[in-house]
Amino acid sequence: MARILVVDDDPDITYALSLFLEAEGHDVRIAGSRAAGMKELESYDPELMVLDVMMEQPDDGIAMAQEIRRAGRKLPIVMLTSVGKVTGMSFGSDADLVPVDAFFEKPVPPAELLRKVRELLEKTEAGHARR
Repeated sequence: MARILVVDDDPDITYALSLFLEAEGHDVRIAGSRAAGMKELESYDPELMVLDVMMEQPDDGIAMAQEIRRAGRKLPIVMLTSVGKVTGMSFGSDADLVPVDAFFEKPVPPAELLRKVRELLEKTEAGHARR
């Protein structure tokens, strides 16, 4: 299926996500920080990324998504956040500020996450087929 990179500093989250995604046949790699995620991005070349907002710094995920887009990478990014639970604030996708393809509040129901992953991968494959 697809190469998926999960970047989250919570080992319980990364373990659970890798189980769900691998059960769907995906090849999953895990990184526990923004720095480790950037290294995996280069060496693993994932087709999709699942990215946490808050890691070592409160905006690590957002900064990482911005850096990825500035570098010209177009892989789909699914962002997971607990910002709403922590701060009471909510935010959505913004092409410049938060350049991601989907947002989910933690804990995300596995069926919803898998549905979105399938949708984004199909859209990406269709885009490659048109080129």
